Amino acid sequence: MVFRFDGFELDRQRAELRGPDGGVLKLRPKAFEMLQYLVDNAGRVLTKQELMEAIWPKIYVGEDSLFQCIREIRTALGDDRRQIVKLATGGGYLFTSDVTRHAPGPPAAPGKRAAARPSASAASAQKQPQTIFGLRRTVAIAAGIAGLCGVVVLGAAALTLKPASVDERPLVALNAITDSAGDGTGTAMAAEVTARLTDGFTGIANISLIAPRSGAPGAAPASATASPDYELSGELQRSDNTWTLRARLVKASTGEVQSAATVSVSTEGLDADVQQSRLAAGVGHPLARRLNELLDQRSTGQDRMTGGSAKVVIEQAVASIYQTTRERFGMAQTLLQNALTDDPDNVDVAVALAALQMRGIQMVWYTPDEAVAAEEKAHATLARAIRARPNSIAVLETYCRFLSATNHFADSLVTCARTLGFDPWNGLAYFLVGLGQLHLGRFEDALATFKLADRYDTPPVSRWTWLVGAGWAQLVLGDAEKALPWLQRSIAITPATGRTHMLLAAAYQQLGRTEEAKAAMQQGLKLRPGTTALTVAPPMKNTSPLFRASSDRQIAFMIAAGLPEK
Repeated sequence: MVFRFDGFELDRQRAELRGPDGGVLKLRPKAFEMLQYLVDNAGRVLTKQELMEAIWPKIYVGEDSLFQCIREIRTALGDDRRQIVKLATGGGYLFTSDVTRHAPGPPAAPGKRAAARPSASAASAQKQPQTIFGLRRTVAIAAGIAGLCGVVVLGAAALTLKPASVDERPLVALNAITDSAGDGTGTAMAAEVTARLTDGFTGIANISLIAPRSGAPGAAPASATASPDYELSGELQRSDNTWTLRARLVKASTGEVQSAATVSVSTEGLDADVQQSRLAAGVGHPLARRLNELLDQRSTGQDRMTGGSAKVVIEQAVASIYQTTRERFGMAQTLLQNALTDDPDNVDVAVALAALQMRGIQMVWYTPDEAVAAEEKAHATLARAIRARPNSIAVLETYCRFLSATNHFADSLVTCARTLGFDPWNGLAYFLVGLGQLHLGRFEDALATFKLADRYDTPPVSRWTWLVGAGWAQLVLGDAEKALPWLQRSIAITPATGRTHMLLAAAYQQLGRTEEAKAAMQQGLKLRPGTTALTVAPPMKNTSPLFRASSDRQIAFMIAAGLPEK
């Protein structure tokens, strides 16, 4: 059904909230779910407890998470005076608008609305994610990335999964972030960061969360409500123009610190909303990855932490994947191959080698025959790794990169969505999602996804990727002026990627800045000698006609800037 109220439409089948002008209004999955519940119960006072039990079943959450969803809903509805979602006498909320129900109409004409709509099958899957992945909120995360839901069913068969039941999931207690100053200056910020961490960890597929009951000072810690396996806590500090958040993951039974993370975010040039997102992501990302490693060991009954020289080799290779030259690529590949020869059963080394090989294919650093062999070998390696460790972020991340590099974009979207189900702040996964959307012709969606990665800004080693992605998306949308700062920021971080310089040349050329266009193209050709108009574009297999037409336009600008035609 489509529910209409005050000019708005809530379309369950397409998982959309549309405004009076027909445009799609963005809401995070939990806020959208809460709006549905409010609309379903219009005219009836809903207690806070009822709302929390309906939206976060079987986990403990504090009122901060509820308040954040209410704020998002009011903002989307323009309810500044709080007359649509009204605070009821004695507590709770009342949805006051008159709601009418209608059968869903035909899809809007192309271009009517910018955001892609999920298919009916995916909308159904969003209500019952266990029918596809057997995991809480995996598909809901995909629904939050415009354009993903329509391909969930198509790519689900690519993974072999063995999900645990809810009762088997480890229990993680999230304590309210404290204001270390103790004078109240950071209390509001700490509460907002706590809420964002709560939302993020709630979405992790293989844990159950005990969230803070309240972000207020002196509130009972989450750990007081149950017996958790792990506890997560942290302190926020303000100094000059910087917020610093220190957080740690502790094994509850022993008090042993399993991981610690620190992030500092400047208050200059960033609004409070972005500051809060980056603080939460800055600690959430590394702690979620460490938690994933611990649970991977726990589920397999094996210690999979790589130690000694192999760990050093992997760290060097991972750095080379994103900040590399052909020479460094060759050195990293040799190091990993030697490490795998010494320890042929080491899944971590094998996955790191597959990831590096995908980078080599993307950068055209193999001969055609070598590329075919590398792709076949990487595919076999990752297939074995997925079977052995289906919930591993490192394995899923690399498999997603493999699918993207080999132009299996629909399947890559599914695998990346599953990666985000274990680490909702994973900038690399968002970049690969955006790349898939770009190649599938969903340019607005791709730009929004790249911007979301930039909003979280984690991990820093991948930062240049979503920056170039955003610049590329702006170019295909016809806004070269807005593309420039994204591309320039990317080059400042990783100057050795010739393709970025060539995109920059295309942007300058479109703006009539021909001398700068020629200089950028010369640098791109220096980094990628022998590149021509026939070889500059990525492979077009499985790409949309929109993407192919856009690539032709960009190549024309590159030719004008000095790219050889043959």
